Amino acid sequence: MPHGFMSVDTNLGAARAFLRSLYTQYAEWGVDFVKHDCIFGDDLNVNEITIVSEVLKELNRPILYSLSPGTSATPTMAKDVSALVNMYRITGDDWDSWGDVAAHFNVSRDFAAAHMIGDKGLRGTSWPDLDMLPIGWLTDPGSNDGPHRKSKLNLDEQRTQMTLWSMAKSPLMFGGDLRKLDSITYGIIANPTLLEINSFSMNNREFPYITATNDLRASHLGFITESRRPKEMTALASHVLHLTSCKDHKAKGWVSEVLDNELERICWKDSRRNYRPPFCLYKRKPLVTVASDDEILHKQKYQGKHHLLALDSMESCLDASPKTKLTSQELKSSLFSPCRWDANQMWELNINETLVNSYSGLCGVVKNAKANVNSGGIRSWVATGRRGEIYLSFFNLSSRKMVISAKVSDLNRVHPWRSLHQGSCTYREVWTGKDYGVAKETISLAVAKHGCALLVLRCSP
Repeated sequence: MPHGFMSVDTNLGAARAFLRSLYTQYAEWGVDFVKHDCIFGDDLNVNEITIVSEVLKELNRPILYSLSPGTSATPTMAKDVSALVNMYRITGDDWDSWGDVAAHFNVSRDFAAAHMIGDKGLRGTSWPDLDMLPIGWLTDPGSNDGPHRKSKLNLDEQRTQMTLWSMAKSPLMFGGDLRKLDSITYGIIANPTLLEINSFSMNNREFPYITATNDLRASHLGFITESRRPKEMTALASHVLHLTSCKDHKAKGWVSEVLDNELERICWKDSRRNYRPPFCLYKRKPLVTVASDDEILHKQKYQGKHHLLALDSMESCLDASPKTKLTSQELKSSLFSPCRWDANQMWELNINETLVNSYSGLCGVVKNAKANVNSGGIRSWVATGRRGEIYLSFFNLSSRKMVISAKVSDLNRVHPWRSLHQGSCTYREVWTGKDYGVAKETISLAVAKHGCALLVLRCSP
């Protein structure tokens, strides 16, 4: 295996016999949960995962099967193993920094869009795993001493993390010292509404139809400078790129154009119907650099794929979704980042006018920013409760307090079987416990920086 780890050669009968005896021994010891490390993400070994899954399935004792780590994990990769396991990490190690928390929003969105939440798994279902909750009393990364300190996340950030993990239905694993569990930390991890959402909610997904009191597009797109052409600045500011299934008919609409200077660009043709500047990105083959034999083999996977740039003179490429940890500063420019050989930045235009990303296997679709002005700064998730209630969460990833709003009627976009309108719902906020009564046309709440609001809506049919 790469990175210095050792692995069992599952092509050998003796190796398979060893694995069978090992997991049989675990079952005899009464083990309930196995975390198989260094076998997913960058270290993917489908053969060994398959053998272990088959062994666990044959045992009389059910054992939950977890994979790790999640660096470079993609929905496409997960589809190869999700039916064999119960949970699998989709990020690198998560520690108590705001950058780590914020980096989970895009990747959790992508796995939800790929319908991986609660997919078929070993003896039941499988779940994308966002890693443990680093709150309470902790130690330092790589340290053998401790625990000796409190989590560096403030209360708002801890609530944001717990809310996202619950709305995304990630397995909830507490990463602190249970012997020093304080009442505030306990109140976060044992919140009954969050546990209800995590265990029983359905239709969990990102909800893009929100607005804020300030236009966050300008401050969070990144790489917008005065040197850009005015029309292209307007186009980027007035449209938002989303990822969806390539089978979705709405993903069709990308065309290629050759410019006078022989540059080629890819444009979302639907944007021209509104007489707005088109949403266009310049197409460029990834630059060739001197590389080792291993790097050459790695890059051969991206033959026929292209980088997409906002301007031909830029050295920043379109990112589908950060798959590794980003710092808070890097998060602000998550739509574009420095060009590199990375599946996250590789795109291919298909003959059916879809633009597919190599990282997620999903296709890009452009929407009017008026319907969704959120980028890195504000986010929202929605889910349906088992009693018909609607859970709506607002997240403020920016560094200042924001008023985040959503129209009640826009909830019909994700609940088409209902007809919600002004006056049809009452709602309360979970973390404050405040009851707001009947919802008017728009629900608006002030959300602290790095904080969240979690609403429970009860609506008439």
